[in-house]
Amino acid sequence: MPKTKTAPKTMGFEEPLIQLRQKIEELKDYTKTADVDLSSEIQSLEERLSKLENDIYENMKPWDRVQVARHPERPTTLDYIPFLFEDFIELHGDRLYGDDEAIVGGIASFHGQPVTVIGHQRGKATKENIRRNFGMPHPEGYRKALRLMKQAEKFKRPIICLIDTKGAYPGKAAEERGQSEAIARNLVEMAGLEVPVISIVIGEGGSGGALALGVGNHILMLENSTFSVISPEGAASILWKDSALAQTAAEAMKITAPDLLEMKIIERMISEVRGGAHHDYAKQAGFIDEAIKESLGELTGLSGKELIDQRYEKFKSIGIFSE
Repeated sequence: MPKTKTAPKTMGFEEPLIQLRQKIEELKDYTKTADVDLSSEIQSLEERLSKLENDIYENMKPWDRVQVARHPERPTTLDYIPFLFEDFIELHGDRLYGDDEAIVGGIASFHGQPVTVIGHQRGKATKENIRRNFGMPHPEGYRKALRLMKQAEKFKRPIICLIDTKGAYPGKAAEERGQSEAIARNLVEMAGLEVPVISIVIGEGGSGGALALGVGNHILMLENSTFSVISPEGAASILWKDSALAQTAAEAMKITAPDLLEMKIIERMISEVRGGAHHDYAKQAGFIDEAIKESLGELTGLSGKELIDQRYEKFKSIGIFSE
């Protein structure tokens, strides 16, 4: 069954909210056991809580968004699929080596329209994370994705990619099996697909691991997701030899959805449930559903050549700088 809510783990910037909520609950419990009317005090604290929520969630800093994107209960590809699609059939294997569970994909129906769905899949508990390799694909994962994309092109199905990975797996075995070649081939082949490609960053969009599913006609991002060539910790280690400066790096790198929308690297920023997508899976899926419908509406009428040209012009135009 689709999951609608989780018990969210709190993050550092939410501590003032947690303390205020606890105070309100304590007063409510006290009024139940003592003959004291504290309704005015409770109402005052609830009003202050509402104002504080607005101040915190509407003025989130880049590092705050990075924390939300990494939240252990943030919905994954397999969490969203039951809400967004009907009749999903998962397909396995790259027909060359094996099946990489860090990428899931298959065919489904989106409001009656056949589509191909491909996405990174990370786990929540330790056992599932090990099984999914923490959402970091091996080459066979990208080759499986490409196989499904070419199948979608053959049958004229739009492709919807859900991006959520720290990056491609950097281990010895992945390199031996051609990790960089697999990613590079995906970039080349996706650029020439004659069907609409919509890529949606639902969590972390890290490095070539994300870009291998990211050469889309439209790139969409959830409000609290990130899309970058390297993690803030990695950038801080390279630039300042100190990964503890990750917060500074996150602000300088412009990796969040508001920044990338302003730079016209993405087409749309999808609003999130207040506090993050992990607070209400179903409601968040509704926001994504509307964004997909809007993008498909704009792309469906284009011919194969027009889709390739649009994709080419989109990526050629990326590159805004100031002096």
